Amino acid sequence: MNFRDLIRLLGDGEYRSGEELGERLGVSRTAIWKQLKKLEGLGVTLEAVRGRGYRVSPPIELLDGSEIVGKLPHAARRRLARLFVEMQLDSTNSFLLNRFSQGAGHAEVCFAEQQTSGRGRRGRRWETPLGGGLTFSLGWRFGSPAARLQGLSLSVGVVIAEALATQGVDIELKWPNDLLLRRGDGELAKLGGVLIELQGDAEGPCEVVIGIGLNVLSAPKLEGTEGLPSGCLGEVNQGLSRNAVAAVLIEHLTAMLERFGDEGFEPWRSRWNQLHALSGRAVNVKLGEGGYLATALDVDSNGNLRVREGDAIRTLAGGEVTLRPLP
Repeated sequence: MNFRDLIRLLGDGEYRSGEELGERLGVSRTAIWKQLKKLEGLGVTLEAVRGRGYRVSPPIELLDGSEIVGKLPHAARRRLARLFVEMQLDSTNSFLLNRFSQGAGHAEVCFAEQQTSGRGRRGRRWETPLGGGLTFSLGWRFGSPAARLQGLSLSVGVVIAEALATQGVDIELKWPNDLLLRRGDGELAKLGGVLIELQGDAEGPCEVVIGIGLNVLSAPKLEGTEGLPSGCLGEVNQGLSRNAVAAVLIEHLTAMLERFGDEGFEPWRSRWNQLHALSGRAVNVKLGEGGYLATALDVDSNGNLRVREGDAIRTLAGGEVTLRPLP
């Protein structure tokens, strides 16, 4: 029995009896019952009604590789070398890093319906409800030195925002790699983030894996959100298709990556500053065990954030720096 087929049968909103499920999938009702327990263990909500059967509620739209590719324009299909859609992986970033070790990986994209060891920034775990979000990684090989890739994660944030705008959702960005939604009351909520891992020679070539976690229809559990609540795109557009969002993200990201090696961060700098959610706001800058209060300003040509502490202007690089907005 294919686990994906069971989810498809149960995820269309219709009730199906254990007997019908067994007949459709060619297994016993006992086997069906065991798989239903596994589904519940994955965080899927099952509704059971005596005399009618089972269904997944709310319905789940599983990712479909052929549907995603079918939604890509010709230029984006040309840029995409290979697309993987996996039911479960430990980490999509680890998957593509391994692909690079095998001589592949460039222009490859890997989606996973669930990650068992998904990583956020600074080693935090990222757990996504089945069917509720998008967790994926994109691999790219640059001929340029690693130093030329400064600001890449910020450029990724910009093109994600531009891609989501085509789906009727406007988002904002928080330095260095957070994707935010501004709710109607002005409250900021975290939609997701970007994690970039790089390997190769400092002088080039460099192999980069860009990991992205995005809450589409429900919010995942994320350890530590810098004081922000979790949110999802469905708060703004409940009719979003995960496959459509996946396709538009691939289209925009691969187009940016084709340019980034030659042009760097500068073409996306002004747009990032326009989308900067904390511009002009008081923030708590945390550096390891210490920190200080400052006012967030803008980012420079290398993607570093400028802040004002009293009369002094400081420049923050990535790494162990964390920003927390003050009320």
